[in-house]
Amino acid sequence: MDCENCQDKSACSSCDQGPSKQDQAISEFLARVKHKYVIMSGKGGVGKSTVAADLAVLLNQQGYHVGLLDVDLHGPSIAGILGLTGIPLNAIEDKMIPYKYSENLEVMTVQGLLAQEDSALIWRGPVKIGVIRQFLADTMWSDLDYLLIDCPPGTGDEPLTIVQTIPGVEAIIVTTPQDVALADVRKSINFCQLAQVPIKGLVENMSGFVCPNCGAVHNIFKSGGGEKLAQEKGLPFLGKIPLDAQVVDADDAGDPLANLSPKVLAALTGIAAALTK
Repeated sequence: MDCENCQDKSACSSCDQGPSKQDQAISEFLARVKHKYVIMSGKGGVGKSTVAADLAVLLNQQGYHVGLLDVDLHGPSIAGILGLTGIPLNAIEDKMIPYKYSENLEVMTVQGLLAQEDSALIWRGPVKIGVIRQFLADTMWSDLDYLLIDCPPGTGDEPLTIVQTIPGVEAIIVTTPQDVALADVRKSINFCQLAQVPIKGLVENMSGFVCPNCGAVHNIFKSGGGEKLAQEKGLPFLGKIPLDAQVVDADDAGDPLANLSPKVLAALTGIAAALTK
């Protein structure tokens, strides 16, 4: 019987003996984490993983010990953004060793467990739930100031598993300014309210385009929609990040903060400051 990954313990007499070893391992790890944030988005393509990676690197550069957990199991991109693609994860006995992007930035992603870089994972909900719990319980994490969890878009198994497994986790919701993105963000806000997850704030990504020639910002995707929604819902607004062509080159090179425009770096620094207050 797979008690470790069972999601319906109340219906099983075998579970009367108290928390499982996996539950205990997760609790012991989370007790060593000061701040926990799940980065969510209502829809794909809003730059959520880039924001998660940028914040992790920026917080690390400020001297914090950071863990970055990628639970986008079907479309993991954190490894590529941080230049870790093609490097297999190692293990010691029954513990996985996270990537060390730097001395104090640890990264865990399913990408490091794939035999082929472009292998497809055809997993249903129970398997995904079990893998996420293993990432928390069976990884040799250090003591962390911040744990950032990059979720896939939407309100499915992955974000639900995170909020049900990590007490005290707060949500950072990423959107782009246009109405089609904001409509889906409202679902993410509703998800957090139903799951009783505090929302740290909204981030408006791709809020204007930074011209590589003159440095002017052009609002090709509109601007201000995320900020307006935060005001409407009474939520903190963490900041606007302009779209910078250099972001693509930096992510493809595995060095996400390289050569970013001052406007983008200032926006990210402001958001990181809001997390450290």
